[in-house]
Amino acid sequence: MKQSFINKMKESLIGQRNQILEALASRNVEFKELVSKVESGDEIDVASDAVDRNMIDSLGVQDANRLQLINNALTRIQQGKYGLCLACGKQIPESRLEALPYAFMCIDCQTKAEKKKR
Repeated sequence: MKQSFINKMKESLIGQRNQILEALASRNVEFKELVSKVESGDEIDVASDAVDRNMIDSLGVQDANRLQLINNALTRIQQGKYGLCLACGKQIPESRLEALPYAFMCIDCQTKAEKKKR
């Protein structure tokens, strides 16, 4: 795999990581605002705020998981293992990495792993 492609993917991963960190930071502020509103609201407001809190928490978990995948991909870049499937060791196609820069398995191995989970 060409170093120029790896550098491009590294920049993309760092950009995605920064976006997630900024989003998590803004959600933290939003969450504090929701908590303060709950104390003074009526029952309908409380129910609505609870739904909003659950949505924020859910998005936070998804972003946290994606952040871990991104950090793992950056570690693989440092180790010189980026773009290699962790299951079979074959090279992951550049087109897959462009679509999902933190992919750690080739499509065949990912498909097999997903079938096992069902």
